[in-house]
Amino acid sequence: MAFTGTANIQRESERTRASEVNMNYQSLERTIGHQFADITLLDLAMTHPSYALQHKCQDNQRLEFLGDAVLEICVSRVIYHKYPKLREGQLTRKRAALVCEANLAKAATRLGLGSYLKLDRGEEVVGGRENPSILADTMEAVIAAVYLDAGMEKAAQLVDLAMDGYETSEKGDRDAKSALQEYLQALGEETPTYEIIGQDGPPHARVFTARVLRADGSELGTGTGARKQRAEEAAAQMAMRTLQGENS
Repeated sequence: MAFTGTANIQRESERTRASEVNMNYQSLERTIGHQFADITLLDLAMTHPSYALQHKCQDNQRLEFLGDAVLEICVSRVIYHKYPKLREGQLTRKRAALVCEANLAKAATRLGLGSYLKLDRGEEVVGGRENPSILADTMEAVIAAVYLDAGMEKAAQLVDLAMDGYETSEKGDRDAKSALQEYLQALGEETPTYEIIGQDGPPHARVFTARVLRADGSELGTGTGARKQRAEEAAAQMAMRTLQGENS
């Protein structure tokens, strides 16, 4: 009897928590245009690693990983049809500009994701709700949550909302790595290579360091970022500044 009573209490507690979570996210569900069958997916998408570490629960990094892939296929499909005259390289640059950290952070801000984030006190104090890297990661996690809850087409609708017309400026179409490659090719040089040369910080706040090398092995620049790709982009940006300074 005692066991049955305990089980009933646990089930009631779970129902109460689910109800509270649902109430917390109703406004956000209206904003993103999807009512979750499993609201815990959205709750997980909002759980930053710092909060998860403090409260010993799961964080949103696995969703972020999945959301990155869902986002890429959704954006690729749209721009393939939207820009029939663009060649492969041009489409790749446009996609990179659309799914870059800055653009995803703007989308997250527009949708108000920052106010729903679950952060530890430290991240809260240093402005984690406005941190572009955190916002971009959260946007990807929410896309994954919708995908798992309702499938690809519903996720694609959210991506459409986030991408805001799939328009980028001409300058924005050229991400730093593509711009560097084109610049070096114009100088008669080969494609540069990238190396991850370090990583620091705790698991919930990892920082990677990358460097970019000429074909002869000489270093052009270094950069850091919360992801390897972002560290490489930062290295490419530094390399471009250096090269343009040398050739000005």
